[in-house]
Amino acid sequence: MIRERLTNALAGTLSALGLEVDAGSIGLERPAHREHGDWSSNAALANWKLADRSNPRAFAVEMTDLLNANLPSHVEAVEIAGPGFVNFRLFDTWLFDELVHVVEAGVENFGRHDFGAGTHVNVEFVSANPNKPLHAGHARGAVYGDSVARLLAAVGYQVTSEFYLNDRGVQMTLFADSLAARKRGGEVPENGYHGQYLIEWAAEMPDDADPLEWGYARALQSHKDTLAKINVNHQVWFSERSLVADGSVPDALNELRASGMVFEADGATWLKTTEAGDDKDRVLIKANGDFTYLTPDIAYHRDKFSRSDQLINVWGADHHGYIPRMKAAMEFLGNDPNALEVIVTQLVSLERDGVELQMSGRLGDMVSLDEVVDEVGPDAARYTFLTQSMDTKQKVDLRALAKKSMDNPVHYVQYATARINQLANNAESAGRARATLFEADLSLLIDGRELEILRVLSTFDEVVGSAARERAPHKITTWLREMAAAFHGFYHDCYVVGEGVSPELTQARLWLIEAARIGLTTGLDLVGVSAPKEM
Repeated sequence: MIRERLTNALAGTLSALGLEVDAGSIGLERPAHREHGDWSSNAALANWKLADRSNPRAFAVEMTDLLNANLPSHVEAVEIAGPGFVNFRLFDTWLFDELVHVVEAGVENFGRHDFGAGTHVNVEFVSANPNKPLHAGHARGAVYGDSVARLLAAVGYQVTSEFYLNDRGVQMTLFADSLAARKRGGEVPENGYHGQYLIEWAAEMPDDADPLEWGYARALQSHKDTLAKINVNHQVWFSERSLVADGSVPDALNELRASGMVFEADGATWLKTTEAGDDKDRVLIKANGDFTYLTPDIAYHRDKFSRSDQLINVWGADHHGYIPRMKAAMEFLGNDPNALEVIVTQLVSLERDGVELQMSGRLGDMVSLDEVVDEVGPDAARYTFLTQSMDTKQKVDLRALAKKSMDNPVHYVQYATARINQLANNAESAGRARATLFEADLSLLIDGRELEILRVLSTFDEVVGSAARERAPHKITTWLREMAAAFHGFYHDCYVVGEGVSPELTQARLWLIEAARIGLTTGLDLVGVSAPKEM
């Protein structure tokens, strides 16, 4: 890999100048403008004082002189930029090595890292009440949490994806009473649940069934089925009721009391969350003896810490204020509060024909996630919700998303994988099936369109690492669009088989598009989207 070669060359140069520096600590990045070179290092800026030089640019001059006297492979020249950046200008031959790297890695290993090895991460997301179908507002957090789990697994973490079932309390009772009322043909109770789904579920429910238990199981199955449609399959479905049944909540309370951070006031039991930066102390047990929502949630996080090294929660925008109190509770229980990471997803609004759609509500006027998936398809739903950072609000037009056109972002990317398959099949039909990589003369790939595919492919390792560290799947969808654009440009301007295309060039281009296929397929899998062979 070119990065390793360049950092080793820089480390060797620093050693020759009297500094022993680990190659892994040397900064190396791609300049924002390609005319500044292919790679740039701040090694002179970072080390000139240690080298006892007068300024970083003077030290950069010494470094570039040594590097130019013994150029690493693929390097055309080493230059100085700005106050002391060391820039490498490369021959295009380095990109042929990148093609070989992609093909040898394959879909299973391309873009993979191991910096997460040895750490178990629990990713909790969606976490809805099992009393109605999932609404469209759950979609963004669902696909985001699942894609973060995929990214973490790709960089070596042991990952558990988890759904927390809020399956106790007054809302579940109201749901059961509403279901029973619909079964009798009556009206739902005050503050009960409405909607066509409740009428349909009531019709399914056996006459002798317990409305609470049957309704709970029916809603849970609905959640699982809906999430499976968008390629989300949680490994663990954790019940809040189980915390109460097995004594986990009293155990957590006893530990908090032992920490000295629990006190009694006004007939209630409080947690001193202000001691850890919260804006006020929080009630754990109300004056009437009931737990607040916070109390079983603390017990739940205590349980997760017993199973994992690090916790990542994906919460909605309305939970932002909940973060400090949960971190405080974890600190009081002896856990590292920094090992609890909470990602708040901003709201997404859906519209159809210019009309904004209702996405949640007990009155039954919501748009279900099933409806969205049925209208636009699972791939379009997943991909679109991952095109923006989670800290930005998002607006989605369902009519536009359902269209099979190149303006549709997921169609644009998937059409590239379908075209690649078509080109490979056409070549085989013409008697030009792909031979071995060893036989291909990659040096024939000199067209700008060909080299652009390889340049984009060469960034994938970095993008995956960055996306995993920053919990940013949108970096993958951004890369996918860039990769698809590079391929579509090639498809428009370069023939794989045809008049004027030699058999040798055909072979090189067949391996080029195979590398593109591996890149696109791998990226699509990280965001949970299929790579179709035809469209």
